[in-house]
Amino acid sequence: MSLAEDSPVHSSSSDDFASFLEAELDGTSNPSSDSEEVTEEEENVDGGLDLERVKRRKVELSQGTENPKSFSSQGEPSQILGSSLKEDICPHPADIAGMCVKCGQKRDDVSGVAFGYIHKNFRINPDEIARIRNIDLQKLLRHKKLYLVLDLDHTLLNSARLSDITVEEGYLNGRSDALPDTLKTSLFRLNWMQMMTKLRPFVHTFLKEASNLFEMYIYTMGERPYALEMAKLLDPGDIYFNSKIIAQGDSTQRHQKGLDVVLGQESAVLILDDTEVVWAKHKENLILMERYHFFASSCKNFGFNCKSLSELKTDESETDGALLTVLKILQRVHSLFFDEERKDKLEDRDVRQVKSRFVG
Repeated sequence: MSLAEDSPVHSSSSDDFASFLEAELDGTSNPSSDSEEVTEEEENVDGGLDLERVKRRKVELSQGTENPKSFSSQGEPSQILGSSLKEDICPHPADIAGMCVKCGQKRDDVSGVAFGYIHKNFRINPDEIARIRNIDLQKLLRHKKLYLVLDLDHTLLNSARLSDITVEEGYLNGRSDALPDTLKTSLFRLNWMQMMTKLRPFVHTFLKEASNLFEMYIYTMGERPYALEMAKLLDPGDIYFNSKIIAQGDSTQRHQKGLDVVLGQESAVLILDDTEVVWAKHKENLILMERYHFFASSCKNFGFNCKSLSELKTDESETDGALLTVLKILQRVHSLFFDEERKDKLEDRDVRQVKSRFVG
């Protein structure tokens, strides 16, 4: 069993993300490690943490076995006598269902931040989160990338319950080959969810271009089954998001979104969302999106007494819409952040300061 195998989104690309975490947790170093040791850890990110070994470690501890083997990034056993001493030395970087992923100890005082979207019952302690963020940031900066957190509803797409489709929208229920060309590849009827979803114009090009500049997350206030289904529509090839899909149940504060469950340094994160109030602690990272109201129910829910795009049988422009506009902003912010004429170090830069030049 591994993080990759039990990730909520199991695929080759989600495995890449989980494997990175496994390697980082397996290579947890002493807090006093210098920058040279960090470089060695980065070079060992392809290693894997075998949780079956963790289970065996739990059995050893319960049987009082001495001289247990620890797991280092080099895979060499540490000659430590006695489980109590082992417990004192292990930093317990993360737990799965109360079991330390490094030493296998079953712990009653589990703390840290839950990352359930990576693995069920998975928690990482604050020191380890900081360490992983620091290492991952260095990797991204070397590839001239930043982080981008994307909302779903009204930002990248619009969904409506089938029961809310109006008479004037009835044509949307027709055969796909009878739909206007612009809808044939962007409108989806999800019968098992009793829902219809319309992708925002330009969204596929937006994601492709943004992925060259950013490591991307989805973060929605919707429930996980919905989030996963929307990710399939947006990213059918599973290229962009890996297992970085955060849903309502992953937030640590009710009715709020937070970067505490994003494994990226806040100084390198941009957020695209149509709702400001859910980002109370991270407004400086936020680029507020113009809401996408395709369906009549969406207009009604937000108090608009007007015809929806679907009722008017029209849509946003592919060549002059909201996503193209915000893509240009993202490209400009990225360019200025990585401006080679700047004298300060990359790791000391803050994308929030760059973003403030273009949007509030």
